[in-house]
Amino acid sequence: MSTTIQALLAATPIIIAAILLLGVHWSARRAMPVVYLTAAAIALFFWDMSFNRILASTLQGMVVTIAVLWIIFGAIMLLNTLQRSGAITTIRAGFTNISPDRRVQALIIAWLFGCFIEGASGFGTPAAIAAPLLVAIGFPALAAVMVGMMIQSTPVSFGAVGTPILIGINNGLDHAVLSEQLLQAGSSWELFIRLITSEVAIGHAIVGTLMPLLMVVMLTRFFGRNKSWREGLAMLPFALFTGLAFTIPYALTGIFLGPEFPSIVGALAGLAIVVPAARQGFLVPKESWDFPPSKDWPQGWLGNLTLKAPTADERKIPLALAWTPYVLVAVILVASRVFPSFKGLLKGVSFGFANILGEAGVSASVQPLYLPGGILLFVCLLTLFLHRMKPAQLLAAATDAGKTLIGAGFVLVFTIPMVRILINSGINGADLVSMPVAMASFAAESFGSVYPLLAPTVGALGAFIAGSNTVSNMMLSQFQFEVAGALSVSGAILVALQAIGAAAGNMIAIHNVVAASATVGLLGQEGKTLRMTILPTIYYVSAAGVLGLIAIYILGIGDPLLN
Repeated sequence: MSTTIQALLAATPIIIAAILLLGVHWSARRAMPVVYLTAAAIALFFWDMSFNRILASTLQGMVVTIAVLWIIFGAIMLLNTLQRSGAITTIRAGFTNISPDRRVQALIIAWLFGCFIEGASGFGTPAAIAAPLLVAIGFPALAAVMVGMMIQSTPVSFGAVGTPILIGINNGLDHAVLSEQLLQAGSSWELFIRLITSEVAIGHAIVGTLMPLLMVVMLTRFFGRNKSWREGLAMLPFALFTGLAFTIPYALTGIFLGPEFPSIVGALAGLAIVVPAARQGFLVPKESWDFPPSKDWPQGWLGNLTLKAPTADERKIPLALAWTPYVLVAVILVASRVFPSFKGLLKGVSFGFANILGEAGVSASVQPLYLPGGILLFVCLLTLFLHRMKPAQLLAAATDAGKTLIGAGFVLVFTIPMVRILINSGINGADLVSMPVAMASFAAESFGSVYPLLAPTVGALGAFIAGSNTVSNMMLSQFQFEVAGALSVSGAILVALQAIGAAAGNMIAIHNVVAASATVGLLGQEGKTLRMTILPTIYYVSAAGVLGLIAIYILGIGDPLLN
């Protein structure tokens, strides 16, 4: 088979996913089983992979899926627990009286608080929390959704305490082959992931610093009386201040602590710096900005959100106590990653399989206490006592989290095994390279040295199709790494560009838009939202691509761990 035919066949599962999800408008629940079967058929009949290896790869994917669902369950469980304890109500109330300027409110509530929720919970929860809050304090529903979707950018690569890196990239790269190369170079897999994490954090920090400015500029342009870009640009000093207050600690955390903490620490630091500054009017324009009177709003701006009145058993939680569970998550996560004895204790509980069904290199394991899911659930139990909750409330929070898990689980149980089949296809009877390598060779031949400019766009398309940064990273990380090898450039940088682009792609991921719109009763207006959020998405992938070209061809950054 020619390189072109190999690449076309290898890309067929991803192409079919795009057609079914975007062209035919199938749900992921319907599309991903078809995509999995397509990948398995291509591996069996064209790559001549053994049925045993395909089955082993599928089982490997199932184990990885358990790890992903464990994290999702913990993240959603904590959010549900705090909603039922009344803590989220208290946290929201703490934001509403900081400034009358709607631009300032958007930056603090959507950007900083939203980034924190993304870091702690991920999986679309920032928009689900921020959008209704913005509507509650007087934002048009469409504006709230637009701003909520723009959160889905810089913090996403480290969302849900690092899941897109820990699960997405960790399981998207060929661990067995790459680990051997790293060992031969005197390095390790862990150090390589830390290198990628650092490059992702630095790239996001550079590009993401302008996101708060874009947020307010779009707010004033699309939802102001005067439809003015200038009224947004008037916030330039404060918006840059807000951006840097988040991205500087965010980048430093990614470099020195790892993928679990950047969004959490960056947001907490940003809130601690920006909120007092906003109260004092530091760098805030003297002329406050607001929307037109609500009676003048077009019908398309309006949703049908009905705010839920506090329940009879919902207690008023003091602000410091409301934040305590999130602080505990951050502290325990840091301790589990920094202190070797504590880390070893948690990692001591492990369930997994080596060389599944006798297939070399096809291994997977789950460490339930070390994974963020275990820590999040432990904090949920502590919250039961800290917030004096009833056990029935915690049980209800777990039930709701379980319902969320069922939908996500059904999709992932086909998606992740499909990815593992692609990655493990290098051992076959047809003497062909693996499917990601085949796609990479074609891309390298077609685009040549300019490809790094396009790498973030590829990641964004993956997230647009899959609706997930994590899944995009799993599908495309090995592809990006192989393109780097074909071009003799840094694999770590191209994988980092993949992660950055996949994060940006969440701004236009259709099911994220639908989910955010549903929280404010605005279903049916998704097209309007996408036409707006495509603008910051284009900015993000273009800026990241240019950074990649500069890093590779001007600064000459390579892969020191592989040399």
